[in-house]
Amino acid sequence: MNYVRGFIPWIAFAVVSAAGWQWGAVAGLVAGAGLLVKERKAGTAGDSLILEISTVCFFVALTALAFALPHSGLRHFGGALSLGWLALTAWATLAVGRPFTTGIAKTQAPPEVWDTPVFLRINAVITSAWALAFTVTAVALAAVSAAGLGSAVSVPVQVAGFALPAVFTARYPERVRARYAPAAR
Repeated sequence: MNYVRGFIPWIAFAVVSAAGWQWGAVAGLVAGAGLLVKERKAGTAGDSLILEISTVCFFVALTALAFALPHSGLRHFGGALSLGWLALTAWATLAVGRPFTTGIAKTQAPPEVWDTPVFLRINAVITSAWALAFTVTAVALAAVSAAGLGSAVSVPVQVAGFALPAVFTARYPERVRARYAPAAR
């Protein structure tokens, strides 16, 4: 579940945004930059930090926008923008053949499986699940925000948008390993 660490800045943004979207953006930026620096100092490989690097880029841009145009209508769409950015990140990593979950999975799997078709396929499927969840959640949050439904609706949508792919991520590799285990014997 190491991938969960990458969502800390997004959670900070969501929580602190109640005090203003500018401060939420700053909180996300500080948390993202701090996490990225900590991981790099710990020797974490760059391919394991795709989400963190993308996160810092997003919060740099959002912080600049939020302070330059504090009354922009975009302030009501922070959740949708965030999930949209995550969706773009996930889809982009798939498009270039480097699913963002692969680097994370390498921290948990032995090196001898890193180049196997099963390992690569598992990560493509998991990244696809996250990309789809981010996309659907971004669209849903945009609709919730446009309709003015508030946090009573947006929070459960966001929780589902993270919880469902997280559960899938936790269970899918084991299902695949169980399916291929009899063939390996």
